[in-house]
Amino acid sequence: MSNQSTENILNVQLETPSNDGYKFSWFDWFCLCYPPGWLIIFNRHWQHYHQDPDGWNWLEYILFLLPGGFYLALLIRWLRLGCRSPRKEVGEFDPNYQRAFREEVLAPIVKHYFQGELQQIENLPPTGPFIVAMNHAGMSFPWDFLTLAYLLSQERGWTVQPLAGVSLFEHPWMVWWLPPGWSRVLGGVRAEFDAFEAAMQQRKIVLYAPEGLRGPLKGWRRRYQLDKFDISFIQLSDRYQVPILPVICIGNENLHPWTINLRKLQRLFKLPFLPLSPLMLLLILFPSMGVWAMKTRLRYFIQPLEPVGLDTNSDKGRTAVYQQAQKFREKLQLQIDRLLNSQ
Repeated sequence: MSNQSTENILNVQLETPSNDGYKFSWFDWFCLCYPPGWLIIFNRHWQHYHQDPDGWNWLEYILFLLPGGFYLALLIRWLRLGCRSPRKEVGEFDPNYQRAFREEVLAPIVKHYFQGELQQIENLPPTGPFIVAMNHAGMSFPWDFLTLAYLLSQERGWTVQPLAGVSLFEHPWMVWWLPPGWSRVLGGVRAEFDAFEAAMQQRKIVLYAPEGLRGPLKGWRRRYQLDKFDISFIQLSDRYQVPILPVICIGNENLHPWTINLRKLQRLFKLPFLPLSPLMLLLILFPSMGVWAMKTRLRYFIQPLEPVGLDTNSDKGRTAVYQQAQKFREKLQLQIDRLLNSQ
């Protein structure tokens, strides 16, 4: 079958998910309740819509569920592929697949597990483009981002594309965990200035963490203390006249509680962060739990839209932009403290 025919079949399937879409089976509900099985759900859903001869198979999925079984599954897959890594494919953003994944996988997870909810929705603008700037925490798979993207799409029908760390696209561990091109096909924008700027030029709604990796790196002890903000979102907001929508997430620190970051080991393994917590003992036995997170209630407080340019413009230079980014951070910190004190 030609690639064009395969793409046509995929598009038909995604346009009619109620008839041909992925259905949550008893096995999927079991995987949702059993943490090592979350990775199985992601890969099975991908394989429902995509030909993936290098992907995991049923024997390997069953091994995921056994203590230490992931290592045997990894060896079997490596041998099955002729002692090589899975082929890296450069996929393009597919709104149809994003919608299918959102409705068929994210919906039960967000509704039944993270209990995600939007508050102060009167502050939501009618349409984009804009930059959704959110505090980021948890030292885990970015479920606070995915949940917010899902909730905004449900509330307004928007197509939201998260700015994601480069490791989610190309780290060797991700190539084995998740299908090739998974993050990009789902709409992830590489957390690099050029990719961010291209998204602004295309007038997209981008979900962004101004703290960058400093957010998860701060760990449990400083979970509600915003770290220094990057300045790229202020620069691009001003340059392309795209307003900023601030959002405060309460509860994302519980995605992976009681963590500290081991910086030396993190650098050794070339990871964005390497958290140490009691849960890491389970991760050693069940590496497929890397996409799982603790059950928590994720609440998102929508703040009033920030006007384009704020107190700066492109003529004032990097120092003025930096100062404005930190003023924005201080403003959000005050709102976070207020929300915590009102609990």
